[in-house]
Amino acid sequence: MTSPLHVRIGILGLALLAGLAAPATASATETSAATETSAAPPTVEERRLDRAAPQEILRRSGFDTVTPEFARALAGARSYAQAERIVVREGAELWRRAVDRAQGRGPAGGDLSRDDDRPLYWARLGMTREVRGWEPEFGLSATGRARLLDKLEQTSRGQNAIRYPHGEGVKRVLVTGFDPFTLDRDVRISNPSGATALALDGTVIETADGPARVETAVFPVRWQDFARGTVERTLRPHLPQVDLVTTVSQGRVGRIDIERTNGAWRGGFADNENLSRTETVPVADPASQPQWTSTTLPYARIVAASTGRFPVYDNTSVTEIPAGGTGPVVRPEGPTPGSTARAGGGGDYLSNEIAYRATLLRDRLGLHDRLPAGHVHTPVLQFGAGNTDPATGAVTDPEFVRNRLDIIAQVRAIVTVAVEAKDSGPGQDADAGPSQDAGATS
Repeated sequence: MTSPLHVRIGILGLALLAGLAAPATASATETSAATETSAAPPTVEERRLDRAAPQEILRRSGFDTVTPEFARALAGARSYAQAERIVVREGAELWRRAVDRAQGRGPAGGDLSRDDDRPLYWARLGMTREVRGWEPEFGLSATGRARLLDKLEQTSRGQNAIRYPHGEGVKRVLVTGFDPFTLDRDVRISNPSGATALALDGTVIETADGPARVETAVFPVRWQDFARGTVERTLRPHLPQVDLVTTVSQGRVGRIDIERTNGAWRGGFADNENLSRTETVPVADPASQPQWTSTTLPYARIVAASTGRFPVYDNTSVTEIPAGGTGPVVRPEGPTPGSTARAGGGGDYLSNEIAYRATLLRDRLGLHDRLPAGHVHTPVLQFGAGNTDPATGAVTDPEFVRNRLDIIAQVRAIVTVAVEAKDSGPGQDADAGPSQDAGATS
């Protein structure tokens, strides 16, 4: 996912750590009949569902049946426990359906390309909108409703469906993606990182050192979810067991970046709820929080490999306030000692933040020297020539599909290179020096 810095130069562009707040839980007393409803109107994100493009995307994928079927199932719940079971079941089914469609299993449901990540995104919003406005006869507290929404988010994003085979001989890879974003600019937008997650989930990559099982999850483009610890909650159970972690998002136009350094700063760009945050990335134990974290992906090997048609760069540039300084300075070769972060190589938006959180978690778990982890920024997914106007353009075109398929294939190739390098140790590129592209800004 691109950052505000990416937007300026380009266009649009994987409890937790102790102390992070977990989502509220519901007790039996919280689900008793209430005198006042806890129902809420649709969110900013959910209201976009009523636009023509999302409705067309749902129709042309067969995912237009998801919300009505979910609403009927929910209406049949006679207790909070039953409602929770329905939400968990239907959320998990939506994720499985999206993965199956992306990987060619089952009916396509329409003429929309199977690799498309958008049906999952819009169908999920239809489901969350139903939960938000649902008023069951048995009563539903605000806390109980929030718990249902949290369960739905986790299950429909694959966050609690990460499973690896037991025993030796199979490497374990974890890849994360994101929802579409900047939807008020163009509601038709797809996110190639989310499409990559769907395409790779549960697949096996054959490497020179044997098979590698890939598991994936998708994250929201919302500041508050990250502050509540959704990244740490999802990743922490798996990091001690996996061989590679790659967070992925959409970045610059026409290129792929392996981001060398991540910064502890939120730059304020609006999220999918049109909310802005300008602050230090909020994490547990802020007293020990570093300003910077670094990739342990084999970036030099990735850059040198032939992985696809998009050029791949080792991006070392950051923006910092130098020690003793007062204003931000771009540092093409990375941060200087004692500096304060203002943007990592991946900017100051949620793509930088997921990379920062994942690598900070790696370090706090004592895995820095064992676990290759870092961030891959994909090219911006562009519509074809003549289909660039959001007001008049089609929701898809052949070039749009080709671009997305090529990005998915190249990320898969990058993951293959990275996992094959695992036996050499994650620090094998530590002395590679500054990137030849160090002068580029994000």
